[in-house]
Amino acid sequence: MKIEKLTENKIRVIVKPSDLDIKNLDIRSFMTKALKEQNFFTNMLKKAKEEVGFNTDGCKLLIETFSSSDDIFIFTITKYSPQESQKNSNVSNKKLTVKRKTVNFLSNQEIYRFTNFDEFCNFCECINNTENLDIKSLSKNISLYLYNDTYYLIIKNINTSYQYRKTFYSIASEFLTPFSCSNSFESKLLEHGTAIMKKNAITKGIDYFISK
Repeated sequence: MKIEKLTENKIRVIVKPSDLDIKNLDIRSFMTKALKEQNFFTNMLKKAKEEVGFNTDGCKLLIETFSSSDDIFIFTITKYSPQESQKNSNVSNKKLTVKRKTVNFLSNQEIYRFTNFDEFCNFCECINNTENLDIKSLSKNISLYLYNDTYYLIIKNINTSYQYRKTFYSIASEFLTPFSCSNSFESKLLEHGTAIMKKNAITKGIDYFISK
């Protein structure tokens, strides 16, 4: 089990089949039984607190999970402050909400939106910290544009056979907002937007803005 701290309120947990076997969990039925496996979540949160200081005492939690083709589970856990939780109810115990995301892996072009440049940098840092993920193997045509005070990441000619593309999409789903991939909008970006990085945007973002 590998735990990564994304922000003060969000972590990512990567669980391999061996981790599930140790805890006698059925991979195929895990998603439908997730809420019943309280010991698994409790142990996960305890480990997160010990390793990265992710304290969830009194917080409401949102747990999102992504399952890769090799049965690796990627959990993204977001905590909400006691004040936010108590707006709707008097919280005495952690409330777990599990949501599974569906991603289209067949498209060879994507456009994602950032509200600010810091979000792009945080995304690049997470990509940089993810093992085995080679962005150039995913796509050699990635650009970043600024249009109407919003940043857009254009990814073209995606290698749909790249074995770690699902890992990339899982990370993207936590940091980026998918946007229309229509040719008309892309043309508008190219014509009226400001090119921040015309090529290798993610690689350059890592090289220029992420400390080694």
